[in-house]
Amino acid sequence: MRSYLVVANETLLDDALLEAVRAKKAAGPSRFHLLVPAKHPKGQWSEGSIRAPAEERLQEGMRHFQNNDIEVTGEVGDSNPVHAVGDVIIREPFDEVIISTLAPGPSHWLRQDAPARIRRVLELPVTHVSRVRTAALSH
Repeated sequence: MRSYLVVANETLLDDALLEAVRAKKAAGPSRFHLLVPAKHPKGQWSEGSIRAPAEERLQEGMRHFQNNDIEVTGEVGDSNPVHAVGDVIIREPFDEVIISTLAPGPSHWLRQDAPARIRRVLELPVTHVSRVRTAALSH
């Protein structure tokens, strides 16, 4: 059975991520663990003020995948996605990481080069799914 670590926050409910997970599930027996890195807001914050929204997001994501016949487990992690993945990998082995980001430009994770850093540092296969940015065309 293949084991996948799915890393997402703002894109956790995106169709592109759901389709990527469905494709992995269709390829053979698999299990999925969601990891939602907590977002640190600008300005003053407390651990509780960042953990609560991430926990809500995780629960929403778990329901979303379960409603689409994909059994998942999950947890909230460090705000840095590379550190968050490293923390989980220490405890539990995974065959592959699926990381979902916003589109290039708005994606802080892509500016950090998170998919490539995870691949390089942890020596794991990484599937990167990105939200497609739609732009209105003007004539």
